[in-house]
Amino acid sequence: MGFTFKHILAAVALTLASGAALAAEHVIEMKNSGADGAMVFEPGFLKAEPGDTVKFVLADQAHNSASVAVPEGAEGWQGAINEEITVTLNEEGVYVFNCTPHAVLNMAGVIQVGEAVNYDSAKAAVEKLSAAAVTNKERLAGYFEQVQQ
Repeated sequence: MGFTFKHILAAVALTLASGAALAAEHVIEMKNSGADGAMVFEPGFLKAEPGDTVKFVLADQAHNSASVAVPEGAEGWQGAINEEITVTLNEEGVYVFNCTPHAVLNMAGVIQVGEAVNYDSAKAAVEKLSAAAVTNKERLAGYFEQVQQ
């Protein structure tokens, strides 16, 4: 049986469609209070794969999600206060994010996508955020400890 251009085109389309179907959607809640204390993202650490999406949802008012550190080539994000935001994480590496109005309370989190190619720069961002926080200083470092090198 000979392969025609239509067969090859169909095979390529199926391959692309199956890759998109494998991408997962994760949910991170923005909360006033949670298992890890006051002003938290739940979960505070997330392991994802390239192409996955993360939806930041409001469990309580007056929060947002904004990227603080992203891998080279990745797009950052800046969510509006009181609005959900969905981001697609296409680049491997460590993404550090926070809630802008509650940064001083170290309302922040970490997402690892594939390999931690930007481990050192992400760690520096975590240290800077934690040093500037007035409370919950160790929480973000605890999330970052879950990053696998």
